[in-house]
Amino acid sequence: MATTICFLIWVAFITDSVWTRTVRQVYEVHDPDDFNEQDFDCPRECFCPPSFPTALYCENRGLKEIPAIPSRIWYLYLENNLIETIPEKPFENATQLRWINLNKNKITNDGIERGALSQLKKLLFLFLEDNELEEVPSPLPRSLEQLQLARNKVSRIPQGTFSNLENLTLLDLQHNKLLDNAFQRDTFKGLKNLMQLNMAKNALRNMPPRLPANTMQLFLDNNSIEGIPENYFNVIPKVAFLRLNHNKLSDSGLPSSGFDVSSILDLQLSHNRLTKVPRINAHLQHLHLDHNKIRNVNVSVICPATTTLPADQDSFSYGPHLSYLRLDGNEIKPPVPMDLMNCFRLLQTLII
Repeated sequence: MATTICFLIWVAFITDSVWTRTVRQVYEVHDPDDFNEQDFDCPRECFCPPSFPTALYCENRGLKEIPAIPSRIWYLYLENNLIETIPEKPFENATQLRWINLNKNKITNDGIERGALSQLKKLLFLFLEDNELEEVPSPLPRSLEQLQLARNKVSRIPQGTFSNLENLTLLDLQHNKLLDNAFQRDTFKGLKNLMQLNMAKNALRNMPPRLPANTMQLFLDNNSIEGIPENYFNVIPKVAFLRLNHNKLSDSGLPSSGFDVSSILDLQLSHNRLTKVPRINAHLQHLHLDHNKIRNVNVSVICPATTTLPADQDSFSYGPHLSYLRLDGNEIKPPVPMDLMNCFRLLQTLII
């Protein structure tokens, strides 16, 4: 139980870590008395709550253009409109912006004026999900910490796009149109502090090359990945959460060491083409192998024995082991060997 609690605390810490570094900066409290009457000018298309003077709410209003943004604004909400362009002019005075939400609009790359975003020197969060982008926009401000581009039409990442984004901790490119040829060896160069990379639901057949060394969460679900190169994880020695569900991985496509990587805590390989349990590390806590083609489970892989008890006892004392294992949807048939049953009893959660 203590192990599980520690693991859950670790999961919460890692999952939230890409937010916590900026949360103090973003959510500073402002006293309305800090602003004079002129500061409270509010675009007629939007709502400016007096109790939250640094926020501007313009969402769900059928807007086709971005209104002029007052200088006091830190948080700008423009989601779910009909906006097609991001020009420089509306942001001329918006030097304090930390957060822009432009999700669910009709923005194209041609519609983003060069310099419109890079001029925002304090911007931390940029949301451009559910738009019409065909490539990652550039240039972006060096201050940026999170870039959300899910559900666009992105198929290109221009060279040097990320070269100055050393503060970026989260990059979300899920549900786009990325192919293997979108990446060069230096595509991610410059992302020195990236912790979470999400490229699920694209059209990748290979693992993306030369990922940032600090990557802790790598999500590649729902692609067509067939194999993982030898020593691939040497480049990302801190990866803790790896999701490769719904791909085309087979036993022959895995590196010889499998997933024997001490940093990995949560490994998800559901809905692939594996016929056996791959090699894992003793530090692994959660393993998802459901809906593969596994027929037999090698107990030495799941529960490595460290001590054999006397002959009159029918179990082993196992070393570090999993707490969560999914094996349902495979081809495992009874009876289950006794040593494997003993191993399974040590798991806190087993789905088979």
